[in-house]
Amino acid sequence: MTVIDIPGSKSVTARALFLAAAADGTTTLLRPLHSDDTEGFTEGLTRLGYGVGREPDRWHIEGRPSGPAVAQAEVHCRDGATTARFLPTLAAAAASGTYRFDASAQMRRRPLAPLTEALRALGVDLRHEGAEGHHPLTVEASGVKGGELTLDAGESSQYLTALLMLGPLTAEGLRIDVTELVSAPYIGITLAMMRSFGVDVVREGNTFTVPPGGYRATTYAIEPDASTASYFFAAAALTGREVTVPGLGTGALQGDLRFTEVLRRMGADVVTSAESTTVRSSGRLSGLTVNMRDISDTMPTLAAIAPYATSPVRIEDVANTRVKECDRLEACAQNLRNMGITVHTGPDWIEIHPGTPRPTEIVTHGDHRIVMSFAVAGLRTPGMSYDDPGCVRKTFPGFHEEFAEFAARSTGRK
Repeated sequence: MTVIDIPGSKSVTARALFLAAAADGTTTLLRPLHSDDTEGFTEGLTRLGYGVGREPDRWHIEGRPSGPAVAQAEVHCRDGATTARFLPTLAAAAASGTYRFDASAQMRRRPLAPLTEALRALGVDLRHEGAEGHHPLTVEASGVKGGELTLDAGESSQYLTALLMLGPLTAEGLRIDVTELVSAPYIGITLAMMRSFGVDVVREGNTFTVPPGGYRATTYAIEPDASTASYFFAAAALTGREVTVPGLGTGALQGDLRFTEVLRRMGADVVTSAESTTVRSSGRLSGLTVNMRDISDTMPTLAAIAPYATSPVRIEDVANTRVKECDRLEACAQNLRNMGITVHTGPDWIEIHPGTPRPTEIVTHGDHRIVMSFAVAGLRTPGMSYDDPGCVRKTFPGFHEEFAEFAARSTGRK
C-alpha cells in the first residue's frame, strides 16, 4: 500500500483566507496550500492592507471587519479564479476606498458577469475597463447595505460563494435566490466554513438567507485537496495498485471525493474511514455513463483514464468545464485524439472509446488539471510529454516530483 500526503485544498484555503480577513481577530490557518493561486491571494490581501504572517505549516491572518486598511490599491489576481472573484467582493464591503483588480490573460478570458452584476444590484460602484463582465475592474467601495438578489450560478458556484461570504459584512444581510447552480458540493464547503467562523446561513431549497453581524476569528485546519487526490486514486485504479490518502475521510468537506464512487462503479475497491480513503484495483476498469456536474474538476481525470476501460466512457452535464482555465472538454478530446483514441463531444458531454493510446505531447493550454490528468495516463502509456509542464504550480508545485516518486514506489523501482 502507498500512502500519499496531498497538499491542502485550494478551494478551502481560498475561502479560509477570505473569512479570516473579514473576521474580528487573528485567525491561524493550519496546513494551508502553498501554490501560485494561494500566493496570489495572500499577496492581494497584503496589497489591501491586511496583515499576513506565514510559517511553513501555518498562516496568521489579521482580520479587519471594517475592510481593507488602505484607501487605494491595485491587485493582480494572476491566474486564480477564486482570487479574481473573492477579493473584489471582499473589497466592496469597505466603508470607502478605490480598488483596481486585474489578472493574467487567461483569467481575463474567464467570465465574471453574474457576480459583478449581482454586486451592482446591491449598489456597488463597479466598472469593467475592457470587456464587460471580465477583468480588469475597479471597485469604488462605500459599504454594502444588503437585500435580496436573484443569481444564476449555472456557470460557476464561485459567484454564489463570493456573495454568501459577503453577506455577514453587509448592513442588513442577504437573501439570495439561485436559479441555476453548478458544482453544488462547493456551496456545502462554503456553508460549513462560514459556520466555523461563526455564521449560520439558512438554506431553503435554492434560497439562502445570510445574517449580518460579521465573523469571528478562529484556528482552522485545511484538509487535503480532493481534486488533487483524484490523480492518485485514478492511478491506483488504472495500474492495479493501492493508494491511501490520509485526511480525506467520511467527514471531508469536498464533494470531489465522490470521484472515488466513479472509480468504484468502474470496478475499483474503495474504502473510506473516518481518517482516510483507500482505492485499490486489479487494473481492469469498466466503462460507464456518468453525470459529473457536481464534480466537474475531476472530469479530465476520468477522461484521461477512459481509453483503458473495457467499454466506452461517457461523461455528461459538464458544460461549465468549457469556461475553466481552458475549454477542458475540448482539450481532453484534442489530446485523446492525438493519442489515437476515438472521441465524440457535444455541448456538455464527451464520449471516449477504448483503444491503445500512443504517447504524444500533451497540449496543456496552460491548465494544471490537463497536465496532472494525463500524467495518470502516462503510467500505462510511457513517453508522454507536455508543452507547459510547469503550469502545475497553480495548485501543486511539486506534482511532477511527487508523482514520479509514486510511480517508482508503485512499480517497485525504489
